[in-house]
Amino acid sequence: MNIPLNVDWQQILLHWMNFVILTGGLYFLLYKPVKQFMEKREAHYRELDDQAAGKLREAEELKAAYQAKLDGAEEEIHQARVKAQAAVQQSVEEQMAQARQIIAKAKEEAASSREQIIRESQRELRELTVAAVKKLTVKADTDLFDQFLDLAEGGKPHEEQ
Repeated sequence: MNIPLNVDWQQILLHWMNFVILTGGLYFLLYKPVKQFMEKREAHYRELDDQAAGKLREAEELKAAYQAKLDGAEEEIHQARVKAQAAVQQSVEEQMAQARQIIAKAKEEAASSREQIIRESQRELRELTVAAVKKLTVKADTDLFDQFLDLAEGGKPHEEQ
């Protein structure tokens, strides 16, 4: 068989068969295991990514729950402050009312005491007036000028001595 350009079909066929065997062998020995390794690696990283996304969702849920608790606690603190302010205001009002009662009672007692002191001083004044009148009537027998001089000298009147 005379082939132009010295091409041997048998050699081409053998090279082609060697190439197919080599390609098939490399495919089964290298490509398939590398492809499986890459798929496992991709699945592993996809699983890690899914786990991270799940943990991120859990963290966001926890954050939302804690934020809700924090908001609730802040509201409770606000309500407690309002209640405390109301209690303090009520206590102040009660103390003011009690102070007003004490002041009113003290004014009544002062007025009563004042009236009693006035009555007592008027009684004492009457008694002193009566005593002075008695002394004057008793001493009317003596000369008033002599009595004045006796008192000015620091002595007692003659009748009392």
